[in-house]
This record gives sequence, structure tokens and C-alpha cells, in this order.
Amino acid sequence: MTILFMSAVLLIIAAIFLYMQHPKFGKAPSKNHLEVLEKSPNFKEGTFQNIHSTPYITEGYSMIKIAYDFIFTQFPRTVPLDTIPSIKTDLKNLPVNEDVLVWFGHSSYFIQLNGIRFLIDPVFSGNASPIPRSNKSFTGTDIYTVDDMPTIDYLLISHDHYDHLDYETILKLKPKINRVVCGLGVGSHFEHWKFDSSKIIEKDWNEKVVIDNNITLHTATARHFSGRGFTRSNTLWLSFILQTPTFKMYLGGDSGYDTHFAELGKKFDGFDFAILENGQYNKAWQELHMLPEEVLKATLDLKAARLFPVHSSKFKLAFHPWDEPLELLSKHNKNKYHLPLVTPIIGEIIYLNNSKQIFTPWWKELN
Repeated sequence: MTILFMSAVLLIIAAIFLYMQHPKFGKAPSKNHLEVLEKSPNFKEGTFQNIHSTPYITEGYSMIKIAYDFIFTQFPRTVPLDTIPSIKTDLKNLPVNEDVLVWFGHSSYFIQLNGIRFLIDPVFSGNASPIPRSNKSFTGTDIYTVDDMPTIDYLLISHDHYDHLDYETILKLKPKINRVVCGLGVGSHFEHWKFDSSKIIEKDWNEKVVIDNNITLHTATARHFSGRGFTRSNTLWLSFILQTPTFKMYLGGDSGYDTHFAELGKKFDGFDFAILENGQYNKAWQELHMLPEEVLKATLDLKAARLFPVHSSKFKLAFHPWDEPLELLSKHNKNKYHLPLVTPIIGEIIYLNNSKQIFTPWWKELN
């Protein structure tokens, strides 16, 4: 029996090892690449580090209990019974002089600003996991495909987790992408996927890409982690700022609450528009993902005029009800913060220069 058990264990280990050779898992930075990464002030003791201590599990919680809940515990309403509403906007024929944003659910969205087209963290495969059909998107959230995308001037990748960097989507997008901007080390995945290295721009925190005389892309910190296999934080996670002479926009990426929001608000003297992750949270990993009220506090810290909450309404990656992120954030905002909220349905055009645009609480009509 012992021999049979050990044989089964070895077979499972071998199967996992073989499966993880699939290119979807990307590739860790090579030795030469690693030598470049080690020069970053944010790379210490073999990994990238957050500014402040950031445990993966909040003190008082157990990884064993969290794993048990993910596998065995049934939490109510984590997946909607109804179809998520959406609108099919023709992205290819949007007037180039219009400054707009179109959301695709979760943290994927398209921005057109000063005639430049950006695509952020696209996931069009219908799955937020390297295991097929293991984390399927909600019904109604997949009306957009790679075929609907125009030529993309800049693909922005906040970090290399599967719900932000999707192998199937990226491969199909390859002919449409002119430049990729990502954190240090993330370029190794793109090179492994046969992207032209001259199109990959890797950046540390607090750097910039001057796109033209009228628009600059800044990189900034976030409080999170990275990794596509068993190794964590061997690549860098980012937030972004898009700045023109008349408009400043914060693209938060995944992040726990920390001092960097206030620091950026001071550095850039506020923002016209902020996109912050609001969803897939839990007090057990609160240092990595903000709770809804923390999202509102971060907006105030950034001195942002409008808030667009994302990271919800497409995938189940936590235990909360699917609509709780938007419901709680709206409730806290109404009771205390009174910030202008941008809450579009998937595919709805957000006009970046129209601070009076009205959005409906669409989630309230669904089960």
C-alpha cells in the first residue's frame, strides 16, 4: 500500500510538472535579465518588495482555513443568477478625437486619450485561471473578443496574475499591439510568447514613458505581489498615471491600502479620474486588496475628482456576494464620502471629459 501511495503521489507531481511546462505559465526572468532586475531598489533578498511590510495572510487568519473555504465552503450569491448586462460599442470606429473609456468587466478596459489607444489587462478567454474552465466568467460578460479590438498603441499590464495577464488573449492580440508597457521582469513572459523585444517596455516604479508632446505615461507603486507559478514576486507590479496638459488619470492595478495613494495625490496635485480595484477582497488578505471603504479613502488620498471602481462583476475570486463590492462602496459613499462614482455597464462609453455623465446602479436589478 505504501508503494502504491508513493507511486500515485509521484505521478501527480510529474503530471503537475509536465502541465506547468505549458507556455501559458510564462517564463521566469533569465540569469541575464535577473542581473538587471537586481539593480532595482525595490528588489531585495531575491524578490520584489512592497514599500511596507505586506503579509499574504492577515494576522489572525490561517492559509489552511482559507484553502478549505475555497474548496469546500459554499458562500451565498458569489455568482449571479441573471445575465450581466452589456453594450457592444464599435471600438474600431470611435472618433479618434474623443477621449473615452470602455470597460470589459473585472480589470480590463480600453482607453482612448489624445488620439492614443490603450488596452489595460485584457482577459477575453472567459477564464481567470491557468486551469481550463476552473474560473469561468459570469454569463453576459464575454461579448467582446480580440476581433473587436482596434490597433492598440500601448498595451498596459499592471502585473502578471492570470486575471490580468491572460495567455490566450495576449497571443491573439499580438498582431494588433504596437507597444507593451509592464513591470520589471514581466517582459520575460512576452519574450517567451515570441513578442518582438523591441516592442516591450519594462519599467520600475516612478519612471515614465513620454508618448508624445501631449501625453506621458508614468509608472507608480502598488501594494500587491506577482507570480504565475510557485515562485512569488519575481516580477514587479505597477500602477499607472496618464497625464496630458489638461487631464490626469490614475490606473490603480491591484493594491492594498497604503500611504502611496496620498503620496501620489500630493506628487501629481490630484487627479481628474481614478480607477481603483474594488472586489475580490477579504479581511484575510486585506493588505493585498482593499475593502470597499478603503477604496473611497484611497480616492480621497489621491485627491481624485471621480472614481471608477473595477475588479468586480466578471469572475469569482473571493467569498463575498458578486454584487457586494459595488453595493457596499455605494452605501459607504452615500453615507459619508459623497464622491462622484463612475459605474458603467460593460461596453458603455465613459466620456472622460464629461464630469456630469450619469450612470445607473445596474447591479441592483439583478439576482
